Amino acid sequence: MFVGVYRIELFIPGSHSLKAKRSVVNHLKTRLSQLNLSVAEVEGQELWQRAVLLAAGVSADGGYLDDLAGTIEAVVLREPRATMLRVGREVRPAEGASPWA
Repeated sequence: MFVGVYRIELFIPGSHSLKAKRSVVNHLKTRLSQLNLSVAEVEGQELWQRAVLLAAGVSADGGYLDDLAGTIEAVVLREPRATMLRVGREVRPAEGASPWA
């Protein structure tokens, strides 16, 4: 079993309030959640035009999680209100994969 963690740094140039930023961030969180990822905004909550999202997923196939970074980039790039600054990823084997096995 493998765990993938993805850090997504965003710039939201058209946002002039936290409410406008939240609209963009919530839309992206919903889209990324459809990829069976858990997603949270982890930095920049008080900033109007910057956001950092962290997404995490689990799979038996580490290659799938490696490839998922490209899919995440594609989802973010389809959001015209946000500019992706960077996507970082880390995929690792889960320690003690399953206590029930």
